[in-house]
Amino acid sequence: MAALVAACGICGLISFFRNGKTDSDGNAGIKESIAVFFNHQMEQSYFKLPRYLEESREENSSLLETEQLLARQFLLYAYLFLEGGPVKEQEDPLMAEKISYQEGEDEDIKNIDEEHLDYGEDALHIEGNVLEEMERENSMYHEENPVEEPDTEMEEVQMAQAQEFEAAAYPAYTYDWSEKWDYESIVSNFYAVDNSTMLKEEYADLNKLLYKDLSVNKQSDGPQILIYHTHSREGFADSVPGDPSTTIIGAGDKLAELLQDKYGFQVLHHTEEYDSERDDAYNKSLPAITRILEENPTIEVVIDLHRDAVAGDRKLVMDLQGRPTARFMFFNGLSYGRKSGDITYLENPFIQDNLAFSFQAQVAANEYYPGIARKVYLKAYRFNMHLKPKSMLIELGAQNNTVEEIMNACDPLAHILSIVLDGGM
Repeated sequence: MAALVAACGICGLISFFRNGKTDSDGNAGIKESIAVFFNHQMEQSYFKLPRYLEESREENSSLLETEQLLARQFLLYAYLFLEGGPVKEQEDPLMAEKISYQEGEDEDIKNIDEEHLDYGEDALHIEGNVLEEMERENSMYHEENPVEEPDTEMEEVQMAQAQEFEAAAYPAYTYDWSEKWDYESIVSNFYAVDNSTMLKEEYADLNKLLYKDLSVNKQSDGPQILIYHTHSREGFADSVPGDPSTTIIGAGDKLAELLQDKYGFQVLHHTEEYDSERDDAYNKSLPAITRILEENPTIEVVIDLHRDAVAGDRKLVMDLQGRPTARFMFFNGLSYGRKSGDITYLENPFIQDNLAFSFQAQVAANEYYPGIARKVYLKAYRFNMHLKPKSMLIELGAQNNTVEEIMNACDPLAHILSIVLDGGM
């Protein structure tokens, strides 16, 4: 870099002494000529820096006149030597197109800078570490009441039946909503905020999050819930190639079946593939999902079911009722960049409703199945969550979970969704 700057400086001086001019006062002409020729040599020969770097930087009136001229004309000078605030991202149609593609890549959590997050080992921040106490009591119970090996085929059948999931009849933990829940306590307890965005204070209103009525009309003449997969190719550690029942599609089948047969909702499971080119999946799925909603006006809930991608040495699994169960995460796009502000061409009029849906689901998960849900994850883009007020993106396990763990997780997930959609919060 130093060599380039020196070379360009020499070129600029040569051009200046050949063609330089002065005005009546001499100094101004010299200053402007230096700036013009330096700028010309640098832009034409090497750098051709975009103008928005200049436009995004406010002029400092305390600079010497020469520095002001150089800052306006000689972009590299301003970029390297003048102090200023951070460059604000400029939004234009090209950036809009870039963002629509970037949604496909940035939804994966594997690309996160973990230093800017506050996951914790589980989703809870509760007094007395209730989760550990529950696990300790569970371990003591099994030590005092060891399970004997089955001696007969009948006993094996009974053991298998004992491993079937039973929906929790009452919460294992209950939040005290009467205490003060300010912005910081809500964010720290329930959200992992990506460094690409931030949660506006107006959205972190407990009354708007917790007390929003999200019940659906089960008596409607048609489906109330749509489940689909922007990334339908996502599989698991032991998925069978060519067998979609062992991928996220199979998990969608299981979740739809539970919501319909056990909890009384009418569910449409859409299994079309949109991620042959992963980066363009959100663009491809949007027209199709829009058409489905137009053809099925009774649909109130839209669930985009995914599986996450995490570091290879991390596994999202827990023991739930003696069954290995994948942990899951609710996910929101805010259409808001930390640097650029509102992303206006990714408009979503339902952000508050989306947030209420995931918040109530998170509360239900924490209360009925402590530790099953990671914190609600917030990112900058939209992720097609603008189609309905009750829209949700769910990351069910990750690539290193087994199919068994994923299918087991569908049971508590279906129960949690039913609690919210039956108006149980």
